[in-house]
Amino acid sequence: MDASRKTTSIGYPVPELPVADVERAQRHYRDALRFEIGWLYPGKEIGAVLRGEVAIFLRKTKQPFAPAIHWIFAKDIEATYREMQSSGARIVDPLQTKPWGLRQFTVSDLDGNLFYFHHG
Repeated sequence: MDASRKTTSIGYPVPELPVADVERAQRHYRDALRFEIGWLYPGKEIGAVLRGEVAIFLRKTKQPFAPAIHWIFAKDIEATYREMQSSGARIVDPLQTKPWGLRQFTVSDLDGNLFYFHHG
């Protein structure tokens, strides 16, 4: 990289996930994944959920649609797994050590979007 070129600071990317019903998805993220409901645009076509520094936009999309996949790094994978279990998250693949060496588990939302949690 050319040292004379300066870069600006940018924030984290915000994923936009396809969902059948934005309000239903927001309630699921609040209740099962412990997010807060951020906002819902008039017309209920797009909204957001927030957790710490993480924001996720949810957009109403006609089915069928391809679910999105996200990798999430957790500092304490065991504690994160217990939290997701206790909150009623839809764990579709339990915590285990994968052949590639990562401790990982998978959560699905109501619309099939997947979250691969692993230690980072």
